[in-house]
Amino acid sequence: MKMSRLALAGSALLVASLALAQVPATSTTTDAAAAAPATPAKKLSYTDDYRISVDEDADSDGVIVFRVTPKGGAAQDITVTIKNGTGENDVARAIKKAFEEQLGTKEQSIEMEDGENVIIERSMGTKDISLLLISSTVKGPTIKVHRD
Repeated sequence: MKMSRLALAGSALLVASLALAQVPATSTTTDAAAAAPATPAKKLSYTDDYRISVDEDADSDGVIVFRVTPKGGAAQDITVTIKNGTGENDVARAIKKAFEEQLGTKEQSIEMEDGENVIIERSMGTKDISLLLISSTVKGPTIKVHRD
């Protein structure tokens, strides 16, 4: 009897804590903050070639996201999935492969240099591009985008 009371009390406590955990949070935004204008988008700079450099190995699984925007064109995100333990040269290789598969090689030449660098150059007659590193959830490597 004593065990069933303890079990019943524990169940009631669990149900109550779950109900409290599901109460929606209230917003603390003030009217002034809500009325503030959005931050303008960063002005893009364009060039005909970029270098993506990778330093250090991956210490976690994650995703790297780049954004390519042709001058006067629509932006395209390039996503790269990386596994824990991937070496810096293999991270660069994965970036190169993702650009080839998702962006294509018709308007850009995508090459490796020194193992840890990816070079992206526009082909003759195509528009300059903007290339940004948007985000990375991979711990370990430092990824930099340079205008070449």
